[in-house]
Amino acid sequence: MKKLLLAVPAITALLLSGSGCTAKRQQEEQKQIAPVEKSDLTESAYSCADSVIRTMNPERKAAQLFMPAVYASSDPYTLARIREYAHIGVGGLILLKGDTRSAAIIADSLAHWCETPPFIAIDAEWGLAMRLKDAPEFPVNSRISEDADEETLYEYGREMARECRRIGINMVLGPVLDITTEGTYIGRRSFGPDPDRVSVLSISYARGLESGNVMSVAKHFPGHGAASVDTHRMKANIDRSLQSLDSVDLQPFRRYIEQQLSGIMIGHLAFPAIDPQMLPAAVSRPVITDLLRTDLGFDGLVLTDAMNMLGAEGYGADKAVEAGADIILAPKDTRREIKNIIAAMERGDITEPDIDMHLRRILFRKFLLKAGYKPETAMPDSVNKVLNSPEAERIRKRLMIQNLP
Repeated sequence: MKKLLLAVPAITALLLSGSGCTAKRQQEEQKQIAPVEKSDLTESAYSCADSVIRTMNPERKAAQLFMPAVYASSDPYTLARIREYAHIGVGGLILLKGDTRSAAIIADSLAHWCETPPFIAIDAEWGLAMRLKDAPEFPVNSRISEDADEETLYEYGREMARECRRIGINMVLGPVLDITTEGTYIGRRSFGPDPDRVSVLSISYARGLESGNVMSVAKHFPGHGAASVDTHRMKANIDRSLQSLDSVDLQPFRRYIEQQLSGIMIGHLAFPAIDPQMLPAAVSRPVITDLLRTDLGFDGLVLTDAMNMLGAEGYGADKAVEAGADIILAPKDTRREIKNIIAAMERGDITEPDIDMHLRRILFRKFLLKAGYKPETAMPDSVNKVLNSPEAERIRKRLMIQNLP
């Protein structure tokens, strides 16, 4: 990948005004699956990030850590809510079910209203149709052809990046790196029971996304595959040995980290072998700081799974940030949770340097994505036609879609 020369004035203008990136577009990467070379993050860029952070008061700093969820609907109530989120200064949004036209309107509106360029995220584990009813359809992960290889999944990721950028989405909450086990919950969302195949397919998909300038977020660390319950409804307790975790569940995440990819989502999963207190992983310091950051060496963005899920019941955003999470997804009450972060800072449970560290990761990633700069975004009234392209159909056929039961 061509190195980025990060100039202090250019980054400052991007992050403060959301006006976009004037750097030349990078040359398209070769389609071979090879390790990703990191961008050249110079000391000047770090100095710039620090200068941007210094313009923020505690409320703005705390708000940047949050990405509330909204339905992809362009009705007046939803747009008013989005404008309020922009006024608060949230770091971005997660799009739930809706349609492509509304998703494009929401993404464009939030980018226009936000002072700092936002993340616009969506669950697209098997394409935008997972959430947007009129988007091109692709097979669920478990139905992908056994003949699918690295190149096919890379092209799939590239196509997903194209579709996302046309709407204004710059973050995909996927791929799923979980290793499925017979009779467990993750089921069809997984690429299968073989850690090697899961690693190859999921990482190829993630590399395709990121070569198309869309951030990938691998999930659900440290591994949801053995969970027999839905963490939307309750916390999952996974009684695996450290040896089993290391040889099975962690293998795809380790390879994802080696490829220097962008983000990892932490699940609402309790692993007594890692954390004897059996805290949900999303609020567990032994899982996030000790295992993921220190032992595995991950230096990208750490996101929680949705904090409005019952698997996180009883734990707030402050506990996730204390554990080491950078971004809080889908809080129950965004304003209240921002206040809880500020209160934790005042108590000394979270220090301001800790918050600044999270912000540095967030702001750098936004710059690298050229957040707020969407030269290929389609007009809302034409977005569906643009997405349903011959290329999307070609990729679908290569993946060999089968009819779902």
